[in-house]
Amino acid sequence: MRLALDEARLAARGGDVPVGAVVLAPDGTTVLARAHNEREAGGDPTAHAEVLAVRRAAAALGEWRLSGCTLVVTLEPCTMCAGALVQSRVDRVVYGARDDKAGAAGSLWDVVRDRRLNHRPEVVEGVLAEECAGLLTEFFRDR
Repeated sequence: MRLALDEARLAARGGDVPVGAVVLAPDGTTVLARAHNEREAGGDPTAHAEVLAVRRAAAALGEWRLSGCTLVVTLEPCTMCAGALVQSRVDRVVYGARDDKAGAAGSLWDVVRDRRLNHRPEVVEGVLAEECAGLLTEFFRDR
């Protein structure tokens, strides 16, 4: 999560909402990809940290299936990102702060664990939650 927090800080410096993500290889320690929100930087509404990290991890592996991988992200994924995580077949989603307004991994919706879907990653929530939430609070307070 510390690596994801570093990425989130990079997003804030670029004017984007401070969300950072890291994809870990099946060994749980090798970093396949890092990313942060780049919606403002690239003018791309889909440039969320999770989507970018998943794309980069798939490129690093040379395939779209991220079986055995873990995505670590500072904020609970939204519906778009949750869908991407299901489609990419990540095994685990670890997030810091809950998103009661748009979260799709247990708070507002639970897309990633929806039994109607063909893949349901494990979800671990609340890792360094206060620090992750603090970055977001500070960012929006300063705006």
